[in-house]
Amino acid sequence: MSRTLRAGAALAGLLTSMDTKGRLALTGLWSSWDQVLGPEIAAMAKPLGRREKTLVLASDDPIVAQQLGYFSPQILERVNGFLGQEVFDKVVFELLNGRIPLDGARAVEVDRERKPLKRPDNLGKMAEELGRHGLVGGCYRAYVKLFAGRE
Repeated sequence: MSRTLRAGAALAGLLTSMDTKGRLALTGLWSSWDQVLGPEIAAMAKPLGRREKTLVLASDDPIVAQQLGYFSPQILERVNGFLGQEVFDKVVFELLNGRIPLDGARAVEVDRERKPLKRPDNLGKMAEELGRHGLVGGCYRAYVKLFAGRE
């Protein structure tokens, strides 16, 4: 007799059977990053991905990345323990440089005050010279529109 499965249960089983490279387990690792490493280390060591058996982590600061390198054995132990098998055998650190880590944590953006644009004195006077058509003329018309209503 057949039984009806909930869509979520059927989909989870299907995805698990199709995942021959263990990528589904990695998504669980990334979403549980704070619990796996602890909030203090997880805040400094952000996951960027993997290269073969190498775990790629990132930090905002090169000194912090260097210091975290000394904790590589403990990081590997916790990560492989979470995955239930040895998936990684090495950890490398890179600088975050604005990239978004896989745990979904984003850097806090600082609100910067925008200075008002100063309208050029001769704005719009070159429209005829640049022509009505063409890329440069279109860009110039868009630039002129930028100041419309700011006078």
